[in-house]
Amino acid sequence: MNPHMWKIGIAALLITLAWGHQAASQNPDSPSKPLYQPTGNEAVLEGTISINGVVPSPKKIDMSADSICVQLNKDPIWQPILVNGDKLQNVLVFIKKGDPLEVYRFEQPDSDVLLEHRDCEYLPHILGMRVGQRLVINNRDLTQHNTHPTPRSNPEWNQSQPANSEPLVKSFARTEVSIPFKDNQHPWERAYVAVLDHPFFAVTDAFGNFQIRGLPPGTYTLVAWHETLAQQDVEITLVPGEIRKVDFTFKPIVLKP
Repeated sequence: MNPHMWKIGIAALLITLAWGHQAASQNPDSPSKPLYQPTGNEAVLEGTISINGVVPSPKKIDMSADSICVQLNKDPIWQPILVNGDKLQNVLVFIKKGDPLEVYRFEQPDSDVLLEHRDCEYLPHILGMRVGQRLVINNRDLTQHNTHPTPRSNPEWNQSQPANSEPLVKSFARTEVSIPFKDNQHPWERAYVAVLDHPFFAVTDAFGNFQIRGLPPGTYTLVAWHETLAQQDVEITLVPGEIRKVDFTFKPIVLKP
């Protein structure tokens, strides 16, 4: 064989192997990892997210460009820091890394994740989903909306939805926290979608609470992420059957709409 052709062949093989390894690492159903089988001794993480300080006042939104939105929102405001007392809503809490995640893949859900344009805003504002899971986007308003995610690791797309149109059905092939969603026709509409290759995530409720179940024993990095308050990380080690309480406290910052 020609030595030059031999070198080209080896290079092509290495590229193919590298691509295959990368694709496998992004595919939650990759056979390169065994599927985790629950033992009944999985751990639970739960906690509360608080904010320590004065929350900035909400800002008014001008919706006058769309009369339908004006009808649906008598006093529209922009306030991403939603609190109940000092408890913080809409915080994404997720496992960033951990030994069991390196060893196992986890069962893929067969349910869809729902995102809606309703009353001229995105609902929910923060959500999590799995790699490859279906994201169904509905327009519940009698006006045209636009859905435009701007990911870094996944393909960007931009699609409009007239009133009474069929839902958009999308999915993401790569992990990414968190993908901003905007509406080019209604610039105040914002949402964030976290795409993960495991099921260990939650979003805090109206009382700042979260719970993540089914964690295999091991050492993890747990992250609490808020769209304007940055994020906090903590390393934890979970033993079989443990119920661990982990709380986070954020401080307010000056916001710009």
